[in-house]
Amino acid sequence: MMKTIHSYWAYIVLAVLIYTVVNAIIGLTQKKEFTHKEFRLGLFTLITSHIQLLIGLGWYFMSPWFKALKANGGEVMKESATRLLAIEHPLTMVIAIVLITMGWSKHKKKVKSEDKFKMFAVFYGIALVLVLSRIPWRNWF
Repeated sequence: MMKTIHSYWAYIVLAVLIYTVVNAIIGLTQKKEFTHKEFRLGLFTLITSHIQLLIGLGWYFMSPWFKALKANGGEVMKESATRLLAIEHPLTMVIAIVLITMGWSKHKKKVKSEDKFKMFAVFYGIALVLVLSRIPWRNWF
């Protein structure tokens, strides 16, 4: 059940993250005013990604990949598909969520709309690239 929740919640996180990054880039390039809508969108992205992290950590420690890693880490590292699920995916997703958290924290310290949009575009954008790079696509479709 945890794996199913983690998989479906990932669609929500990915959609919200893409929307937030695109919105930030548009706001930055068109020199829009950073409104309460953008604030709520960034916060919603932060919250959904942290929920995904909690679900993912719960699933990870119950997963067969974690058990395999504990039992024989060397064999896990030799096989790319298992390594992706046991090491690369969890580590990269944690880094992505740290970047989202940093972007959220840094945007609050900015006064100008341009700077706020830039924080979202950069930090959330890098997080999006990391997420897309380590999604186990074969398991998704």
